[in-house]
Amino acid sequence: MDLVSGLITALVGLAILLIVNQMIYWPRKGVPHVQTIPVIGSKYVSLFFGRTSIAEFSEELYKNFPDAKYFGVTMWNKPIVILKDLDLIKDICVKNFDNAPDHRSFINEKMDPILGKNVFSLRGDRWREVRSALSPSFTASKMKFLFQLVSKVSEDFTQYLIDNPEITKLIETKDAFSRYTNDVIATAAFGISVDSMKHRDNEFFFRGKDATNLSGTKRILKFFAGITFPRIMRFFGQTYLTKETNKFFIDLIHETVTMRDEKGIMRPDMIHLLMRARDASGIKIDMNDIVAQAFIFFLAGFDTTSTLMSFLCHQLAYHEHIQQKLREEVDDVVKDNEFSYEMLAKLKYMDMVINETLRLYPPATFLDRVCEKPFELPPATSNSEGMTADRGLTFWINIYSIQRDPKYFPHPEKFDPERFNEENKANILPHSYSSFGIGPRKCIGERFALMETKLILARIIQKFIIKPSEKSTENIKIAKNSLNLTPKGGIWLKFQPRS
Repeated sequence: MDLVSGLITALVGLAILLIVNQMIYWPRKGVPHVQTIPVIGSKYVSLFFGRTSIAEFSEELYKNFPDAKYFGVTMWNKPIVILKDLDLIKDICVKNFDNAPDHRSFINEKMDPILGKNVFSLRGDRWREVRSALSPSFTASKMKFLFQLVSKVSEDFTQYLIDNPEITKLIETKDAFSRYTNDVIATAAFGISVDSMKHRDNEFFFRGKDATNLSGTKRILKFFAGITFPRIMRFFGQTYLTKETNKFFIDLIHETVTMRDEKGIMRPDMIHLLMRARDASGIKIDMNDIVAQAFIFFLAGFDTTSTLMSFLCHQLAYHEHIQQKLREEVDDVVKDNEFSYEMLAKLKYMDMVINETLRLYPPATFLDRVCEKPFELPPATSNSEGMTADRGLTFWINIYSIQRDPKYFPHPEKFDPERFNEENKANILPHSYSSFGIGPRKCIGERFALMETKLILARIIQKFIIKPSEKSTENIKIAKNSLNLTPKGGIWLKFQPRS
């Protein structure tokens, strides 16, 4: 009985100590901070229970301390620095990258062999090794290598819409474009053909939906628990992906790589590029590394790119003059329905339209970095002192709200592609627009995402006029039960065939 009482006393004492440390962390640092609530950390906990959207959370957080270069918050037991000053963001993410080189990954290799070994989750020297080995696979010449695969999928997708006009009278664009990106990645990354518009319940699409699902209280809490309490999650054997989805992708890639090694099969896709990186880089890349990189390529492309396409079509539906100008460019550049990789570079106005959509709806609401070695931050305000960033401290860069700050983009709610014309884009302050990330950790798949987006957009604009439907609303509301910028109720549009 004495042992039990002693154990309870020790646990209570430890809990009190943790709470006290949590409560005094920011006052001790002497920097502006949002008031800490014992145990839960901050008032923003409503995000985790689906009471506020990620967009509302981002905007409310960003409005704190408007004149500060940074300020502190606490999420559960983790202190976080919210970076607001663009020069300071550059200093941490680019100039002194080695001070904070890694993401706050909630997965490691032991916990999840797929998510833990991908280039996003890896840390330190291993990240540098794998990134340098993979970078040659994402150059412009390699995108040209993959172009025909992606172009064929975009052609088939558009032809399906033409052949099934009843679909185009009312189409939920997020679902449709998720099927397109699913088919693109299936063929370009995994080497298999899937027709998700025709075969709507195929397993590849089903597993992709499961893997990219960040909706619902259970999945959101699991995500943040992995970030905040990784050791506890590992102790209980919790993985982010379901066991069935994990097994599906591991078996699929293992079988593909093994068969190609044994039979000397060469196919122009991402698996082939990863196998070449394995054989040529001089860096140890094993089967699990190939599985991990192929999967993160899928994870990043399945949801974020289809979401971009949905938001983009919505904006075109409500801005007819922009849509018409884009159509005229496509008609001028694409002759005799001949699509080529070089042609995409000529679609300058399309670049502007895509950039403006990404400004309003970036793929990631926040970027993060983790302090690797202590360094000094400048004073947050004119009447505060600087602080030492401790090892393990997390930095957040609020991309969504920075890109909607009228200080950097006048009339930020207005959809105006001219912000990105040759003259105006020169005036955009560095790091006020960072939709694909900042510095050495910038998204490695940017070229591929833009290629598949431009291809499908060019084909749709060429064949259809995008219009609002009876289920459309001009002002999009972001769903409260997702950590992504997910449109509440979807985006329903009409694709009217051009006469």
